[in-house]
Amino acid sequence: MNTPPAAGQTALTGQVLFYKQPQPLSLEDHAGLGIKQIDQPLGFMREAHAIPLAVQEFGLAAGSYPIIFVGDERTPVAVMGLRQGQNLYIDANGRIVDDHYVPAFARRYPFVFANDDNAERLILCVDRQAPMVTNQPEVPFFENGQPSKFTNDAIEFCKEFERQRRATSDFVKLIRDFDLFEEKAVTFQPNTPDGSAVGEAQKLADYWAISEERLNNLPDDKYLELKASGALGAIYSHFISLLNWQRVIQRATRTPPPAEPAPQAANA
Repeated sequence: MNTPPAAGQTALTGQVLFYKQPQPLSLEDHAGLGIKQIDQPLGFMREAHAIPLAVQEFGLAAGSYPIIFVGDERTPVAVMGLRQGQNLYIDANGRIVDDHYVPAFARRYPFVFANDDNAERLILCVDRQAPMVTNQPEVPFFENGQPSKFTNDAIEFCKEFERQRRATSDFVKLIRDFDLFEEKAVTFQPNTPDGSAVGEAQKLADYWAISEERLNNLPDDKYLELKASGALGAIYSHFISLLNWQRVIQRATRTPPPAEPAPQAANA
C-alpha cells in the first residue's frame, strides 16, 4: 500500500491528500466565501483507496475496513480499496455506502491546519478548489468581520484532529518500542462457483500490522506496561479490523477498475 501524505504538518504546497489549493483562511482573501450543499458531498474521496486514521478511531473504523500501517512512518490507514484511484465505499452519488464510518481526516475537509514557515503555530487553511467552497455560500466563513460559528467549530475540530494526530504518533512509537510490528501480505485465491480453488493465490498488497504472536509472547511486566498505556483497546480493534479484508476483496471483484484518463492530444 502506498503511504498517503501526512497531514497537519505540511507547508502550503497542496500535497496533502484531497487538498488541491490550500490557502490560509483570512478575512481579506475570503470574506465573501463559505460553504454550500453539493450533490456529491464525499465525491472528493472517490480516488482515495486508503485514508489515514487516528488511533482514537480504530474502534469505530474496525467494523468497516481493515486498519493497517504503511510506509516508513507506519501511518495507520483505513483500507477502502485495492486499486490506486478507486474507493470502493463511495457510491455513484458521492456518499458513503451502507453508513460505513467516515474517517475524521475526510470529515474535516475542506479545512486543514498547516505550520507557518517557522513551524511555531498552526494556521487554518481552506482548499479553495473544494467543490463545496463558493462565493454564494449557504454558510459563510465570516460574519460581521469575524469568523462565523461554522468557522470557529471547524477550528475546534481541527485542533482536536491535531491532538489525535499527536496521540497516534505516540501510539506508533510505542508499538515500535515494543517491537510489535510485522510485515504481512493479503492474498486473493480465485475460486470456481462451487468454491474450488483455481490457479495460484494472488498477492494483493504488502503492509505492516501488529503481531498478535509477539503481543502474546511479551513478558508479563511488558504486557502490563502496555496495558497501563491504554494501547490494548486500539491493538485489539486493529486485529478485529483485519477480518474486513475479505469484504474489501469481494467489493473489488464486483467493481471494474477505474477508467484510464483520456490521452492528451499532442501539440502541433
